[in-house]
Formats: sequence, structure tokens, C-alpha cells
Amino acid sequence: MPRTSIRLALAASLLALGLAPAAARAVDLSWTALGGWQGGGVLRLSATASNVVAKLPLSFDLGVGHAFIDPGNAALARQVFINEATNGTPEKSGGVWDFRADGVWGIPVKGFTDVGVSLGLRYSMYSGRFKYVGGNEDFTITSNAWGFGVGARGSLPVNKKLSLTAAIGLDWFPTQTLYGHDASYSSGNVNNGRTDGNGVPYTWADADRAVNQPWLLPSLLLGVSWR
Repeated sequence: MPRTSIRLALAASLLALGLAPAAARAVDLSWTALGGWQGGGVLRLSATASNVVAKLPLSFDLGVGHAFIDPGNAALARQVFINEATNGTPEKSGGVWDFRADGVWGIPVKGFTDVGVSLGLRYSMYSGRFKYVGGNEDFTITSNAWGFGVGARGSLPVNKKLSLTAAIGLDWFPTQTLYGHDASYSSGNVNNGRTDGNGVPYTWADADRAVNQPWLLPSLLLGVSWR
């Protein structure tokens, strides 16, 4: 099975395992659709199971999102991952899929619902495409990484079913490896990459400057919740 398919299957398994306890207890389920900023414009869908643990204000949230991002510095990416050539007009596009599983501790706030702070696991799948029109180069850089995240959220009820929801967060991906055009660079500086015009090997620091993969990623989102 391809590596990406394995990771998607793992993320789906985490989602199913997280919702299983909620279904067993017939707990309160809600669904949230959010949009905003997370390194670029982002859309996120999540499912929340509340009242899972008796007498504790603890809920569990599972979500998936996609951000449309600037993938990085096209000129530097070409040098670090392919060669020193400068011909061609650069075009670029990028995106990040992220999967998240959070525990959310509820905080009572008068006039609001589902206010809480969260802590959980993250998994990101970055992809950045760099194309050089007239330069005969077209390649994609990828990175898949595990991380951690914290956040806070709250909802303002519109009626019994619908609420307006706001959320903020900060995700951290401490280690990862960038792959592109038969070159790779790891945050542990284990590299299989290119050399510059003087024969000096490029390092992780060079690749990190060239590519806007997730590392320390704040988010600000607004949307609606339905229960």
C-alpha cells in the first residue's frame, strides 16, 4: 500500500476509535465547520463528543482541515532540491492537509456554550509544487509530520441546534523530513541533497528557508456548529 494511503488509513482509524466511546455512551455529538487562517486560508470540519466521562467537563474532538498556502521561495527551492539554474518563470502552489484529535476541558461562561481549552495530537501532510515555465522544471516537495497542538474555542447559541463558533490554536511539528526531486532534508540534519555552486552541501537550514512546511502554526477560525 502506498505511504500516503497508509497514513490516511491511520488517520481514519484514529477518527473511528475516537468516536467509538461516544457512540457507546450515546453522548452528545456536535459537528462544526470552520474557516479562517492557518498559514493560509483554511477550511476545517470536526466532530465533537461531549459528556463522555461522567461528572467531568471533558469532550473529545476529531477534525480534518485543508489550508491553501504559499509553498515557499521558488528560486531557493530550485537550488536546494534540483540545481543552480535560474531560467524559467516560476509558478507555485501549495496545500496542507491536517488531521487532529483533541481532548477539550470545558469552562462555564455565561451566555456561551462549548467554551473550553484543548490539547491533542496533530498529523500534517504538506505538498508544494514549483513549476518554471520555459525552464523545463516541474517538481513537488512533500513532508508528512506528527505534532502537538493547544487551543481554545467557544460558541454563541443562535437556537437549540445552531451556534456561531470561534476557535484559536497553535500547532507544533517538532521533527520532519522534506522530500523533493530525489533529494531529502531532515530536521535532524540527516540529508541526501544537493550542493551549491562551490560544492558545499545544502543543509536542513537551507531547505527550511526555502519551504513553508508546517512548523509552529497559529490559527484563527470562525464558523458554525450543529448539534
